[in-house]
Amino acid sequence: MIRNRSSTRGSTVIVSLWLAAMLLAPPAPRAHEIPSDVMVRMFVKPDGDTLRVLVRVPLIAMRDIDFPVRSPDYLDISQSSTALYDAAELWIANYLELYEGGSELTARRITGVRVSLPSDPAFGSYESAVAHLGSTPLPDATDLPWQQAMLDAQLAYPIGAAESEFSIRPAMAHLGLRTVTVLRFLPAGGAERAFEYTGDPGLVRLDPRWHQAAFRFVALGFEHILDGFDHLLFLLCLVIPFRRFWSLVPIVTSFTVAHSLTLLASAFGLAPNALWFPPLIEMLIALSIVYMAIENVVGAKLHRRWIVAFGFGLVHGFGFSFALRETLQFAGSHLLTSLVSFNVGVELGQLFVLVITIPALEFLFRRVMSERLGAIVLSVILAHTGWHWMTERGARLLQYQFRWPAMDLMLAAAVMRWLMLALIVGGMLWVLRGAFGRLAALTKAASA
Repeated sequence: MIRNRSSTRGSTVIVSLWLAAMLLAPPAPRAHEIPSDVMVRMFVKPDGDTLRVLVRVPLIAMRDIDFPVRSPDYLDISQSSTALYDAAELWIANYLELYEGGSELTARRITGVRVSLPSDPAFGSYESAVAHLGSTPLPDATDLPWQQAMLDAQLAYPIGAAESEFSIRPAMAHLGLRTVTVLRFLPAGGAERAFEYTGDPGLVRLDPRWHQAAFRFVALGFEHILDGFDHLLFLLCLVIPFRRFWSLVPIVTSFTVAHSLTLLASAFGLAPNALWFPPLIEMLIALSIVYMAIENVVGAKLHRRWIVAFGFGLVHGFGFSFALRETLQFAGSHLLTSLVSFNVGVELGQLFVLVITIPALEFLFRRVMSERLGAIVLSVILAHTGWHWMTERGARLLQYQFRWPAMDLMLAAAVMRWLMLALIVGGMLWVLRGAFGRLAALTKAASA
């Protein structure tokens, strides 16, 4: 088959022209990529019959919005008003849910938007932020790259009374791969409350009542024990050799009392605040799994198991406190209630695990393998897992530099606090020893 040369030559010319057009054409606007880290600043304040919300977000987080620019890549401020309102509506207002009591506030209005420099300090306080939003916009000649600009927006929600209970569900995690929000609530006639969280925190009660805080922290404690795989493995190590109710009472009780003590102590500032302390605790938690598993292999003794559980319970309590550091801000003025509620949630989670674990172990030891062999096999597996965790966490701990603290009044005050904690721990250990001794005597008498 003979090809037509003129046809081939014509096709080559067309392809060449198309390639030249592609090369010479101006580049198409690129889609905005999701920024890695985004900081959101927000004020919420009831003011008469209006709930005002002030928000500052980086303009680069407002994707799929074509902001007008002038050469080379500066924001055209005078032409950006419509785009800014669209961005505030699509990327901020649509992701905020405000509630008065149990009713959602839906009649919102965007009462102001503006562009700010990244160095602008107006969001340092509510008053300065309000004044900034009402001030003259930046001059048109400002050379501000749009990727560095900040979008400030003010939203207004009609409310029944400034003294009502307010809640917010801020779903701002979509703005970046990691979104940190600093939210400050200014209640009518009350002290300012500050929140800082990563991602979406769910429903946040800005000034919770005690029962609301209690319910939230009971659920948080229950979820934490189920998510804490290392805590679950330690609990499994505790119950493998002793699965009867009266045998478990002193073990589980001592573990519960111990971690409750250090959880409360850490929340009230009695724990070291050095950077190396959290990784040390994480390594010791892994060590607790290894130790208890080895003790199960060589033969655990009930009369000393509760003492070991108490000692490691102190370590696990500090671990629980790390999970609370970010969430205690949602307790409002009910710190002690929230701490106790979190602990109750942890205990409910432990009971839930025991209710499932003990029958499963009974079935395993009766139908699959003997009790002694089963305890050894399971404990070896747990010791192997804990050993890997301990070595990994130990390697991270070694990356920190330990420095002896300065011999000053601050150190003396810290030592006094630790001695106070040690005295409380010693007193509780003495009380438990007496109680468990009486319990053992009663059990022995009942079985005689």
